[in-house]
Amino acid sequence: MTAWYPTNEQPVGGVFVREHAKAVRLYDDVVVLHCAGPDPSLKGLWRVEQESNESLTEGIPTYRVWHRRSPIPKTSYLVYLWSAFQAFRRITAENVRWDIIHAHVFQAGLPAVLIGRFHRIPVIVTEQWTLFPKKILDRSSAWKASTAFRWAQLVMPVSQSLQQAIEAYGIKGRFHVIPNVVDTQLFYPNSSPQSKSESCKRLLFVGLLELSHKKGVPYLFQALTQLRRQRDDWQLDIVGDGPARAEYERLAIDSGLADKVTFHGLKSKREVAEFMRQAHLFVLPSLFETFAAVAAEALATGTPVLSTRCGGPEEFIIEDVGMVVPPADAEALCKGLDYMLNHLDRFPPHQVSRYATERFSPERVGEQLHTIYATYFQRHGGPNAATTKTETHS
Repeated sequence: MTAWYPTNEQPVGGVFVREHAKAVRLYDDVVVLHCAGPDPSLKGLWRVEQESNESLTEGIPTYRVWHRRSPIPKTSYLVYLWSAFQAFRRITAENVRWDIIHAHVFQAGLPAVLIGRFHRIPVIVTEQWTLFPKKILDRSSAWKASTAFRWAQLVMPVSQSLQQAIEAYGIKGRFHVIPNVVDTQLFYPNSSPQSKSESCKRLLFVGLLELSHKKGVPYLFQALTQLRRQRDDWQLDIVGDGPARAEYERLAIDSGLADKVTFHGLKSKREVAEFMRQAHLFVLPSLFETFAAVAAEALATGTPVLSTRCGGPEEFIIEDVGMVVPPADAEALCKGLDYMLNHLDRFPPHQVSRYATERFSPERVGEQLHTIYATYFQRHGGPNAATTKTETHS
């Protein structure tokens, strides 16, 4: 049960939630309910549909529920909760028997724990929202997160850093860190690392180009401007799109980097994996991250990572696979780039890939989740069967 999931309009939105679901599917039966948010075109209070696009479901039964905004001020969230209850009943009516509810982010965690209490089903919640480390959680959201985490049987932040950021708000819960998943069927190293050009080192950035600049692109450009004064044997590929793309394209020109930076736009995961395999170094200059799945994916392709100390990445980027520098520090980033480019031979691709696979593969993370499910399934006395029925529309 999730507030974020890939859609036709946003095919990469919440893709890490789908990777969790795919990992779980290796060991358990999975159905996904995406609480997709408000739909102004609705005539009723809510609507639920089963997703038919196989490129989005990837074989997992997936349902989406939308709700209508309430005309009464400050009551739309109640309609959201009601729509989640009704969608749950709708799916249950198709003879689905629930043993565990696994919610993703507190926004879906609150309806999940309410449903769990009503139907006596254990609930666990995965959290990975940057609202916590960015310290921008408003009072209403803090109450929702606190209630969801307090009532859940287990809360699973994707990093220790995120857990600390949650606890800094005074929010309590039973915490256990479980990382995000890397699709190792897509993200794997080149069979022949020598295929990479040695005359020009390829740097790679992958991320959303957003107006908040939280991905640190301006600092990366400042660092590259300094680096160019020292060496010219590199090229930066930027994969991703967003509202700040035009601004960054102008910034590249103004920084004298137009001939060194190529913007490739949005690419499929398969294409991203190929970019990573061809890169010599992956760069993550972010100001805030809760895990940074792209960094783990780069490692899985055998590509070392230079990251800022921005949250989750410093917990798994060790000296054998990369380097970590302070955030918002162009000089430190430049020095890190120069060092990494001079010492690429210290990061054998298959060793880097093996390190990531042992930690983030679907088999590894799915096994951890299956063990947790089994633990709470047994504590709550075995299977739960729900028999109530409902119509598709209110």
